[in-house]
Amino acid sequence: MAQLLVVHHSPTASVRSLTAAAVAGAGDEAIEGVEVVVREALAATAEDVLAADGYLLGSTANFGYMSGALKHFFDSVFLQVGGALSDDGSAGTGPGGRKPFGLWVHGRYDTDGAVRSVLSITGALPWKQAAPVLAVLGDVGTAETDAAYELGGTLAALLSP
Repeated sequence: MAQLLVVHHSPTASVRSLTAAAVAGAGDEAIEGVEVVVREALAATAEDVLAADGYLLGSTANFGYMSGALKHFFDSVFLQVGGALSDDGSAGTGPGGRKPFGLWVHGRYDTDGAVRSVLSITGALPWKQAAPVLAVLGDVGTAETDAAYELGGTLAALLSP
């Protein structure tokens, strides 16, 4: 059975609603053969990442960057899961065999820096972006949770046999 790993930092009601919707979409009954594993960013491990066939990431946008918890996740697992660095220490191109990932980010005023920071790290992992980023500003309503549901469903469907 394929495994979709959801790694998130959901400290607010708004982000928790996006997380719940994405997880629900990934677990939609129409999608078969995919186990959805949910981990808070501070609890996710390299073993979780290595066991997964695809990834769904969720974060707040904090001061123009991803959440500290998601950054800690990447710092903790990067080299163990195939992250690549260039000779100068910057992110290199990860090896082949890329696995699909998706991302949602919530911010009050701006999400650009958070999205850019996550994509720069994932670009150095053996992952490939499989869906457009869901960037949500301000209040989270039905349209936003519907989009999160769709994102979760899309990633899970990509892994379905």
